[in-house]
Amino acid sequence: MSKVKYYYDSENLAYRKIKTKKTTKFGFVFLFLLASALFGFLSFVILLNTPYFETPKDRLQAREIDNLKLHYAILNKKIDELNAVTAAIEDRDNNLYRTYFNTAPISDEERKAGFKTKNRYAELEGFDNAELVKNTTERVDVLSKELAIQSQSLDEILKLAKAKDNLLSAIPAIQPVKNENLRRMASGFGYRSDPFTKARKMHEGMDFTAKTGTPIYATGDGVIVRADNTASGFGNHIVIRHGYGYETLYAHLSKYKARKGQRVKRGDIIGYVGSTGRSEAPHLHYEVHQNNRVVNPLNFYYGNISAVEYVAISKLANQENQSLD
Repeated sequence: MSKVKYYYDSENLAYRKIKTKKTTKFGFVFLFLLASALFGFLSFVILLNTPYFETPKDRLQAREIDNLKLHYAILNKKIDELNAVTAAIEDRDNNLYRTYFNTAPISDEERKAGFKTKNRYAELEGFDNAELVKNTTERVDVLSKELAIQSQSLDEILKLAKAKDNLLSAIPAIQPVKNENLRRMASGFGYRSDPFTKARKMHEGMDFTAKTGTPIYATGDGVIVRADNTASGFGNHIVIRHGYGYETLYAHLSKYKARKGQRVKRGDIIGYVGSTGRSEAPHLHYEVHQNNRVVNPLNFYYGNISAVEYVAISKLANQENQSLD
């Protein structure tokens, strides 16, 4: 029950009851409701914009966002480390491996091509921290492509290495008769006096004098394509096809230790010194052919003789004497 209020009427010397007008009452009620609504609105706005009134769900989402930012920072640090390792591999690939195998290096433009297209990551825009996500995604994509190209490059280098290893194994690189078994190097490559006609003519190989039955060695890997005595003047002879344009011929053998079609390795015994065919004495006539052209065998003995031995045999080979076949 509301209190009754009075006022003193001095003219009538009496207390009279105070009566509130209805309009005044409605005004007070309206002001109260307006103030309440305004207070509620301000409280709602403050609640939305102040961290002190976060809901448990808001706090959970904020924590997840902070964790994601931390994970992205760690991921970017790992990408930096991988980029450094990849750059070192690419440098060795271009400046060591590809230089050694005489092949063109891979340019940076080729390794990173395709990442400057417009709107490549348009689907990632419009989200919170979009730039962070786009930048990290692009870095991962660039690194993935660089690794894919580097993997293909190393596969190519491996093929080149195998091919070069096969080439090095195929090139005739040793003497066909060991030094300890030689009596002397009788005649070298070039114009020599024919032992039968005494005429000066081209001698297309080197003659190594040795006892009959001295082992003869394949000077490089290859396949024996001839092992017969049907060629004029060579008697029992062997021809090895090494590949890469190389062939070697071994003539005047006493007997064979290999047959046609057989694959041989450098250093394998393929036959024995003799004096069959057009020969003046037991010796091995040895020829090297490159791309169907006869070349000086002296240029191919780097595999098993020293520099001193090379100089000595070179002096003997260059003497214009009489050949043995």
